[in-house]
Amino acid sequence: MDHAKGAQYFGCTVMTGELAPAKRLDAQAVCIMVSHRAHVNVHIQANDGPGMSTEPEKLRAPNIRDVARLAGVSYQTVSRVLNNSESIKPSTRQRVLEVIDEVGYRPNQAARALVTSRTRTIGVLSGLTSHYGPTTAVHAIELAAREAGYRLSISNTESDYESIRAGLDQLTGQAVEAIIVIAPQVRVYDAIDDLALTLPFVTLDSTGRGRHHSISVDQYAGARMATRHLIELGHTEIVHVAGPQDWIEADARMQGFLREINDADLYTHPPILGDWTAQFGYHAGRELARERDFTAVFCGNDQMALGLMHAFYDGSVSVPGDVSVVGFDDIPDSAHFLPPLTTVRQDFAEIGRRSVALLVRELDGFGDADQRQIAPEMIIRKSTSAPGRMPGH
Repeated sequence: MDHAKGAQYFGCTVMTGELAPAKRLDAQAVCIMVSHRAHVNVHIQANDGPGMSTEPEKLRAPNIRDVARLAGVSYQTVSRVLNNSESIKPSTRQRVLEVIDEVGYRPNQAARALVTSRTRTIGVLSGLTSHYGPTTAVHAIELAAREAGYRLSISNTESDYESIRAGLDQLTGQAVEAIIVIAPQVRVYDAIDDLALTLPFVTLDSTGRGRHHSISVDQYAGARMATRHLIELGHTEIVHVAGPQDWIEADARMQGFLREINDADLYTHPPILGDWTAQFGYHAGRELARERDFTAVFCGNDQMALGLMHAFYDGSVSVPGDVSVVGFDDIPDSAHFLPPLTTVRQDFAEIGRRSVALLVRELDGFGDADQRQIAPEMIIRKSTSAPGRMPGH
């Protein structure tokens, strides 16, 4: 047989590789095309004998029985491997997984749901926002869910009651097994409490109200850490550019700032309420550059710090020579600001892992997982130093 061109065998075409066993079926013949890299593609073609159709073969994806045949096991064993059954010997599991990888088999989730009554889908109810924190949290949750063998179904919603109810209806209509709520405003969580969810759910909620499972970075502690860093450098006149006060994180960071200032018995400059954007940071920076009755600024996030430092540069205010600046989040670009930004890092990957782990443990009947708040980390770079002299001093 000329392997390069393929050959006819019981009505099946076998391409570039060893001849694969095939047998005549009543209406169809199944043949397997095996490449030199052992990647298997399964074809089905009509096999009606001498007068059979000459239409092109129809390509179908490999199924669980193909995997079982190639691995030398029953299809029930393949199913148990896919469902992480502990009754399977490690050597058998490894052989089945290798075949699955080689042939590119992908389980039919809808079919598995019919058999197991489980969709292995986690719903995410997320507020409509493009800000770094929420979007990064969704990405981290998706990675963690995939590693745990789950898929995500995401519903983006406004923060009003009817939109939240519609988003939850959408998710429950897709038979999700559990829900993760990522929403910035307290009123979203109040609405969820009123709706009395019956599914397991967890919120990325730093309010600590204790009415549901929650996973979060300790925003309050992070803000205290940032403010304390400036105080320890010798700053006594510190301004806070805060986020929107209907955001849970913004309020927690502002409260942390105020507590640290109060504990140090320093003068409290009224916080400036912003909107998380670099554009707002720039406008705030232009105003602050004209007043200059401070030597340090703690910004509620890195984007506002970026705009602030741009305004200071335009106003000939040196960072950190004249004013020190601290941000919050440690976005990937913050290490490349000019100067590189001192900031507070949030571990979004850990948020994703813990939120998924908590729900999976509950779904599997193992009880609660770790719900302790995740500690933030102070990242010191080049935007902070000991205070310079204020104008007129």
